[in-house]
Amino acid sequence: MFRATLIVSCLLALAGCRKEAGSTTKPAAGSALKINGSTTVNLVAAEAAEILRAEKGMNIQIDTQGGSAGGISAIGDGLVQIGMISKHLTDDDKKKHPKTNFKTIQIGEDAVALIVSKDVWDGGVKSLTKQQAKDIYQGKVTNWKQVGGPDQRIAFFNKEPGRGTWEVFAHWVYGSPKKAPSVSFPEVGGNEETRNKVASTKGALSQLSSSWADQKTVFALSLIGDDGSTVEATEASIASGKYPMSRPLSLITNGEPTGDAKVFVDFVLSERGQALLPKHGYLKMSQLKH
Repeated sequence: MFRATLIVSCLLALAGCRKEAGSTTKPAAGSALKINGSTTVNLVAAEAAEILRAEKGMNIQIDTQGGSAGGISAIGDGLVQIGMISKHLTDDDKKKHPKTNFKTIQIGEDAVALIVSKDVWDGGVKSLTKQQAKDIYQGKVTNWKQVGGPDQRIAFFNKEPGRGTWEVFAHWVYGSPKKAPSVSFPEVGGNEETRNKVASTKGALSQLSSSWADQKTVFALSLIGDDGSTVEATEASIASGKYPMSRPLSLITNGEPTGDAKVFVDFVLSERGQALLPKHGYLKMSQLKH
């Protein structure tokens, strides 16, 4: 009797082990919807996630590790269901993950600005040409007095290569990020870090999402085009495509979004979701004219 009971117990234990082992082949029910990427898109995504958590009880985890490049890699490596990018998805991005079926869903539009600290702005620098930006980036211009500003060393904080903000800047100045030379400036990551660095440093300059330029602690410069016209990063110039460093804000998935990922994407594209973009200084899809 004891022997029979022992055999039955062992068989039941073995069956339980097999069931437990088999359960690891599928994600657990109710597992988190994981999102990663651009700190620019994150402002909208985080607020959308907060609403969906409250109204639908969704489990959503959002990170901004690595910015746009991090979002692309996370999708390519199967680590998240949604990536956030604040730049165009390029063929080179896709080539790094040939087995991934990238689906790009634009949710709005933003612009990249060249921002300066208050002392530079008050010293008279209100705009830069593409050539002046290139000369500063390449170290040929090192003092603001060389471009009509105060006698102050230029403290350039470069966005980390791979960040959407940096790629948009490099595309404007050089025609392609591939053509941008390697530089040795101090690097900054997310938008908040960039704004804080520029605001607290005399003679500072960096690239930043235009919506983060508060015109109190950091100031967005106008850009002078090749034809001599000056363009500010206004809603109208971004919407029309006239501003040269405008950029799409997008969510990316591996194939068509399904399940919770689809619920999230559909909400951001809905009227309620689109209303979140202007709150953070971005253009919603219905405002675009180009």
